[in-house]
Amino acid sequence: MTRKRRRLVLIGSALGVLAVAVALVLGALKDSIVFFNSPTDVAEKHIKPGTRIRVGGLVKEGSVWRGDALAVRFEVTDGRSTIPVSYQGLLPDLFREGQGIVAEGALDPTGTFRADSVLAKHDENYMPKEVADALKKQGHWKEDYEKKVGAAPAGKSQ
Repeated sequence: MTRKRRRLVLIGSALGVLAVAVALVLGALKDSIVFFNSPTDVAEKHIKPGTRIRVGGLVKEGSVWRGDALAVRFEVTDGRSTIPVSYQGLLPDLFREGQGIVAEGALDPTGTFRADSVLAKHDENYMPKEVADALKKQGHWKEDYEKKVGAAPAGKSQ
């Protein structure tokens, strides 16, 4: 084998090993990556029960029910669709009806979202970008949100 051929074989082998390593890393991360979904996205995508996802939107007015042992049930809406959420634990201090939230967990077979963490915006000047984008997409974005949030209007970037 000539020197040039050995070099090409070595480079090809190194690229092959690198490709396998990248595939293994991406495969391992696939299970830990969780994307944000609006309630409409969840309904349209027909997400299978048990799949870990993040659901975000506004807590529907009049939907919060508090039970024993820190059990809480509420509904998250994006204006078009609503998803029932059940959560066991302490909620953020800023959690309330009409509040933008993001909950992480999985759907159960009945269609209820079983959250294991709930995040609320940290002050009145913050709204997660995904929640703002979903509200804009659904047509429920109000111009006064931009004054509070400081976000760019729908279709314009900051």
